[in-house]
Amino acid sequence: MKQIKLNINGNEVIGFEGQTILNIALENGIEIPTLCHDDRVEIYGSCGICVVEVEGSPRLFRACASPASDGMVIKTNTERILKSRKITLELLLSDHDGDCRAPCALKCPAETDCQGYIKLIAGGEYSKALGLIKDKIPLPASVGRVCPHPCEEACRRELVEEPLAVCALKRFAADYDDNIIPDIIESGKKVAVIGGGPGGLSAAYFLRLYGREVSVYDAMPQMGGMLRYGIPEYRLPKKILQKEIDNIENTGVKFHNNIKIGRDITLGELRSNYDAVIIAAGAWSSMGLGCPGEELEEVIGGIDFLRDINFSNIDLTGKKIAVVGGGNTAMDACRTALRLGADSVYNIYRRTKNEMPAEKIEISEAEEEGVIFKNLTNPIEIISEENKIKAVRLQIMELGEPDSSGRRKPVEIPGKEEILEADTVIVAIGQKLNAEGFEEIERTKWGTIIADENNFATNLDGVFAIGDATNNGADIAVSAIGEAKKAAGIINLYLTDGKLPDVPENKEIILKSEKTPEDFSEKEKSPRVKTNRREPDERRGDFLEIDKIFTEEEAKREASRCLECGCGAFNRSECKLIDYANKYKARPDNFKGELNKNIKKYIQDAILHDPGKCILCGLCVRICGGRQSKLIKSKDGDGTLLGLTNRGFHTVVNPDFAALSGFACKTCGKCAEACPTGALYKL
Repeated sequence: MKQIKLNINGNEVIGFEGQTILNIALENGIEIPTLCHDDRVEIYGSCGICVVEVEGSPRLFRACASPASDGMVIKTNTERILKSRKITLELLLSDHDGDCRAPCALKCPAETDCQGYIKLIAGGEYSKALGLIKDKIPLPASVGRVCPHPCEEACRRELVEEPLAVCALKRFAADYDDNIIPDIIESGKKVAVIGGGPGGLSAAYFLRLYGREVSVYDAMPQMGGMLRYGIPEYRLPKKILQKEIDNIENTGVKFHNNIKIGRDITLGELRSNYDAVIIAAGAWSSMGLGCPGEELEEVIGGIDFLRDINFSNIDLTGKKIAVVGGGNTAMDACRTALRLGADSVYNIYRRTKNEMPAEKIEISEAEEEGVIFKNLTNPIEIISEENKIKAVRLQIMELGEPDSSGRRKPVEIPGKEEILEADTVIVAIGQKLNAEGFEEIERTKWGTIIADENNFATNLDGVFAIGDATNNGADIAVSAIGEAKKAAGIINLYLTDGKLPDVPENKEIILKSEKTPEDFSEKEKSPRVKTNRREPDERRGDFLEIDKIFTEEEAKREASRCLECGCGAFNRSECKLIDYANKYKARPDNFKGELNKNIKKYIQDAILHDPGKCILCGLCVRICGGRQSKLIKSKDGDGTLLGLTNRGFHTVVNPDFAALSGFACKTCGKCAEACPTGALYKL
């Protein structure tokens, strides 16, 4: 073959006569994007993103279909080329109907691959499922018991009948099998973590996996933070939590308990002795009511009450308890008071049950156990007699217009009040940071630590902060865990390079689709598998765990209900379309119009065909025709292969993939291997 010379982007390269511009560029390490090119098949030139400029020609050339000639001067990344690629990608995306990540995973603050581990559970691969969970959550058995599961709120199975029991499945995987402690390569540098709650423990775990020497300092006698001292035993048994804490300690993390910052050691001392410090102190101070009488001894903070039962035998036999607040902490306090013998427990909340931030199951279980709800009431005075609480004076409320949270604002009804007899008032209306020992750290007007939202840095060099102590304040445990993993990655880079890494705001394109019940009308209904819950009269008399774990059969049955919304190719980093969309900053919504929707199908349970993701690149048709013609034979024996049928917008790959099970298809997977978008995906 005759050798030829080209100039690409100012560099002279060698090729051969008969080669395309794309082939020569790739052989010389010059990237030109393409979605439809594959060396195994003939040139097709359908996608149009491989365009380049050739000196002397006013038009753009498709590099994959343009033969090279000696002396060509080519540019691959001019402003005109980049604009063309961006528009081409936007046109392809305009008819791309699918989700890069499943809605459940997008809603998880820890970015857990819910769809991935549920699929593994359905297939009986429990150890792999647990390993996938622990990539993001090192305390899966604990989180699987206490998480309010925002993932389930996003689950599309609800459009069929009921969302998946994602949290219970996480718990099943964690309880069913232990994960092996990973190998760790020591990399030097020391990190101090302040706070042994879910955020601090997770940060320590992930930093340890990077090979860092990590020590956790906590003010309490045992590690666990709010998981140990703020969650009752009936929701999270301490032995379950301790087992997971032991697993973290076994990686080499060092624990230091009964060490309070500002009392036993200063932040300055930690900064001197460690290469980095991460504050995950949590929010341990209960907010006050702001009404007369709250200074009385029998007025207790919700977190203080739940913490104190770990250290002393509290007997509330015969007492009348009033718990103020509508969140999960308030529900925990109500239900714990009943278990400690209270004669009656009232929950005071200024809105209705529908507006309560507590999980619905927590509210209904509390009511089943005997908690009396006093909704649309607000305490305005705690009445005492001889310095002992006698009653609570309540203002009767009604709902007005929605406030900034979207909930209807509670409004006083003038002149309407109620007196509620009570011996003890437990206040669970919110928590805040105890800032003692952190005076050097800049804080918000609400008293929380100011931490950069991208790199978690504070105003002090080498000091980072995550979780309830920062910015917007207290949140759910899995949010702190999600921040912990991200912060660990940032701190690892900081320790490696000696400076804060440049972490741009995440603007990654993630394709999402809108679905309605009609999209799943052909799905057979399969009700959610319920966990075996103890009866109210039985459970209110002790602190034994309420829910029993799924059996293996139940877990598989529940996991099999998953609709597999997310894209397998995206999860495997095999989708070229989304990679290029992000690289060229293509806007998926730039060209709006009707979607050419089609229903997902399976080829002999081996390959998923999702026509909504197809960009008609033709690779599957050409691969099948070129490599597999002897394997596919129609029922009539006419040798029909995969092809493109219909014209224009309604063109589709044919024959129907569902019918291929009746052909001689051996499901070799060549079509799926070639697909650049996940429209064909080998299971």
